[in-house]
Amino acid sequence: MNYFALEQTLLALPKTEREHLLQLLLESLDTPSENEVQEALLVEASRRAAEIDSGKVTLVSGEQLEKEVQALLK
Repeated sequence: MNYFALEQTLLALPKTEREHLLQLLLESLDTPSENEVQEALLVEASRRAAEIDSGKVTLVSGEQLEKEVQALLK
């Protein structure tokens, strides 16, 4: 089926079906691929590990973090 025939077929669908298809198409444009997500996670993990290794950031325990958050919320 060529593009024109596909276009005509899709335009002939009932409005609710076209709306559903439109939503799926829009989501497919906005959603990164699994590979893109994995790559972004690896880049971020590497960046954070480098900050820890270089001493740029200091690690705190979960308990200390909770205390600091509670103090900010007061």
